[in-house]
Amino acid sequence: MSSHRQFDVESVRQCFPLLAQQINGHPLVYLDNAATTQKPQAVLDALVAYYRNDNANVHRGVHALAERSTAAFESARQRVATFVNARSHREIVWTRGTTESINLVAHSFGGENLRPGDEILLSDMEHHSNIVPWQLVAQRTGAELRVVPVTPEGELDLDDFDRLLSERTRIVAMVHVSNALGTINPVEEICRRAHDAGAVVLLDGAQAAAHLPIDVQAIDCDFYAFSGHKMYAPTGIGVLYGRESLLDAMPPWQSGGEMIRTVSFDHTTFNELPYKFEAGTPNIAGAIGLRAAIDFIESLDRGALIAHEEHVRKLTESLLQQNENVRLIGTAANKTGVVSFLLDGAHPSDVGTLLDQQGVAVRTGHHCAMPLMERLGIPGTVRASFGMYNSEEEVHRLMDAITKAQSFL
Repeated sequence: MSSHRQFDVESVRQCFPLLAQQINGHPLVYLDNAATTQKPQAVLDALVAYYRNDNANVHRGVHALAERSTAAFESARQRVATFVNARSHREIVWTRGTTESINLVAHSFGGENLRPGDEILLSDMEHHSNIVPWQLVAQRTGAELRVVPVTPEGELDLDDFDRLLSERTRIVAMVHVSNALGTINPVEEICRRAHDAGAVVLLDGAQAAAHLPIDVQAIDCDFYAFSGHKMYAPTGIGVLYGRESLLDAMPPWQSGGEMIRTVSFDHTTFNELPYKFEAGTPNIAGAIGLRAAIDFIESLDRGALIAHEEHVRKLTESLLQQNENVRLIGTAANKTGVVSFLLDGAHPSDVGTLLDQQGVAVRTGHHCAMPLMERLGIPGTVRASFGMYNSEEEVHRLMDAITKAQSFL
């Protein structure tokens, strides 16, 4: 029996209350997980329990609620450290999400270390949030952006990576999994080659954390950024893993309360790691919700879950390829649960609207990856992206909806 059959998707679906609804008279088929995932009851319960029983600010009070809130908040940090195999909780910085994590590194590490003529190496498949922060810091410091192209299949061209990597490369910032194509990049190899050239590596893990085991020590990256809301946790909470020696040398990015040790009008001293990067009241409930999401993910058979998501993706691709009017975009050999496609003669947004009328939620457009779309010579795609609760039945619902949409186009 294949491993995807061992994953009880129907039991998992029962844990997600939002899925049990109808859209336009049809049962919801939610295939927009690369944008955000739905939340299991365990996460909803954790949020309610915190606000109902423990709500207080962290690190500042000696009363019982403050102590309980602080303990839960810091326990969540340690849980994340274990989840990504960080060496210490000091390497885990809370942010609002992947975007803020990348901005923190770009403006703090980049702003402190980049000089005119230095180079920042990106790829064609980056999300805008891993392009624009580097553009801004490059403009400020005189550094330059270099871009590794992707192949027509949507894979990183490692020969070009080696060609562009040089002694001038200070930072390599690349996506672990492409949000637009589902391509899984060879991140261990990227880090090895970058480090051999003397560069520091940041990985955008927004699309990877929910679908792949993450071991920052095995990958050997210097920074790793991801968001809670793409891995079944609340919105507004994110993580920056950073190598402790690098974080320790970096200046604060935002300033205010919590990130300080002493303040006078003449001088301020800053807090220890990781708190010097956490100005102001943090998203306490979000961190607690992220811990609950990690606990939920790891309560499942992770191998069976990965196999299930791969099976659903491959089934979708196989059925789409049987439709002569469909063109798949992104056919990398190593992928996770994203299927992007175009329907001949139809604008992606029109396809998305017709699918929504049948209860099928997909994403259309450039997916915040406009340079990638330009490289591929297309305006955008229809994107179906999968999570742990998507089933074979939903794949067939998608196919039926596409067939019906074709009859209107």
